Amino acid sequence: MARIFHLISAQDWNGAKGNQSWSPPSLADEGFVHCSKDHDQMFRVMQRLYTDRTDMLALELETDILTHSLVWEPSRSGEVYPHIYGPLNLEAAITVWRVQTDGASGLDLSEETNLA
Repeated sequence: MARIFHLISAQDWNGAKGNQSWSPPSLADEGFVHCSKDHDQMFRVMQRLYTDRTDMLALELETDILTHSLVWEPSRSGEVYPHIYGPLNLEAAITVWRVQTDGASGLDLSEETNLA
């Protein structure tokens, strides 16, 4: 039972929950949904893209439940990331975490209780 993480804003999550799937802009622009393999990789993504954001959530996804292909691919830096080639079926989201970074040492995760 492998798990990966998808970062999503609270506003996007509030718009998506209750639906069967989530199609972020990257699906139309790049053909896949960006994910992270673990907390360390997610922290690096937060540092690079969302440093000043306080509204980010992480969907913890059960990979066995995904309905579209999960492909592990290297980024431009060579680091390997999980990509989902199709809309993210939200039944795969087993936990929703509030995510913040202190900018230096790591992530602060707290469970979001409003999953449904």
